[in-house]
Amino acid sequence: MARQQFSAEQQSVRVLKVGERVRHILSELLTRGEVHDETLSAHSVSVTEVKMTPDLKHASVYVKPLLGEDEDVVVKALRTNTAFFQREVAKRLGLKFAPKLQFRPDESFEEADRIERLLNDPKVARDLDDEEE
Repeated sequence: MARQQFSAEQQSVRVLKVGERVRHILSELLTRGEVHDETLSAHSVSVTEVKMTPDLKHASVYVKPLLGEDEDVVVKALRTNTAFFQREVAKRLGLKFAPKLQFRPDESFEEADRIERLLNDPKVARDLDDEEE
């Protein structure tokens, strides 16, 4: 049987869909408290994004504990339990290969705050007012 070829667009859509499925699976595992870890049980953790490599073998999982509290401790606990998460993702995803998960703190909120502060700076506001005139 011939192997099915995907166009670049179909491939990228597939990568996004698999990443979103992985995000949902991990969120469900954390919400239901299925991982037996005191640190993770004590924190509410959001899986904000999962970026997959094009070959679907690696996934960067961006996480944020509620209010950003104990972020380093939570990320360390997630990394400690990576084998459990990979096993569960493999079981629920149904792909030939399970992606290797890498947990990382989500810094997009801090970046958004930084940009917001820059835009609210009086110098920037003055420059924007000059452009409008």
